Amino acid sequence: MQKRILAYGRLSEAQLAQLDRDFEVQTFPGLESADDPAFLAALPKAHGLVGSGLPITLELLDSAPNLEAIATISVGYDGMPVDELTRRGILLCNTPDVLTETTADTGFALILAASRRVVELADFVRRGDWQASIGEAQFGSDVHGKTLGMIGFGRIGAAVARRGALGFGMRVLYSNASPKPALEQELGAERRTHDSLLAEADIICVTVPLTAETEHLIGAHEFGLMKPSAIFVNIARGRVVREADLIAALEKGQVRAAGLDVFEQEPLSPESPLPHMPSVVALPHAGSATYETRDAMAQRAVDNISRALQGQRPISLVNEAAWRP
Repeated sequence: MQKRILAYGRLSEAQLAQLDRDFEVQTFPGLESADDPAFLAALPKAHGLVGSGLPITLELLDSAPNLEAIATISVGYDGMPVDELTRRGILLCNTPDVLTETTADTGFALILAASRRVVELADFVRRGDWQASIGEAQFGSDVHGKTLGMIGFGRIGAAVARRGALGFGMRVLYSNASPKPALEQELGAERRTHDSLLAEADIICVTVPLTAETEHLIGAHEFGLMKPSAIFVNIARGRVVREADLIAALEKGQVRAAGLDVFEQEPLSPESPLPHMPSVVALPHAGSATYETRDAMAQRAVDNISRALQGQRPISLVNEAAWRP
């Protein structure tokens, strides 16, 4: 009997055909909740799940006694009960590597847009307010030659820093990471304490994963350490930053501008002042949102679930302790 996969992510016809060769596949396009009656009915016979955005709860796991593996079409897995999955012997797979460069592109786009006031000035032109040569009221800040502070220096952080150092002649500082001698040699990066980096950097970019230690890592104290001219960029997770403190810092002029791809509540609440603040560039969590990268992420998830259900080690395995060769 073929093992059964429930697919609720955006998979191409070719990717579904790949799964169909070895498994029985049931698709749930546009699934938003595990309470969907058809999905609930299918869970007891499911051996694998592949998709993104669906909360994996203990109730869901109890309804899926045959579940062997979950392949999430994302790098982050902060919404997953990793310890419980491991206890039950369920493999959890994610999609690192394939979105590193695209997400770094988004991060540096936010650095440029916030520093040079790209969105604000585009709106200025769109409204018809450009009636004469611009003056200081429309000036932005240079990016080249500035000091870039990376809070987090993993794959994505290093890719952002590489763009800054090699493309814009930026000095690179990093914190909230173990020593990175290879990157120090490649980019001239310098390790700093968290507080020292915040006080010294002209542009601060956050790329840490969301954990118990990094939740609300940046708040009123940290914004108070930054230069009034600082540009703050977050492409990590929204809950790494106390959003109310960021809003207050922008309103008080403690930091000059912010570029944000992530928020504490997503989608962003209509009541949030952030998208209406001229010094803020806000994106809808679009860090990896290109045709090429989303297809590559889906392919990695398909390859992960296929290998897991055929007794092979997945390419990207989160909970190594659950792997039984």
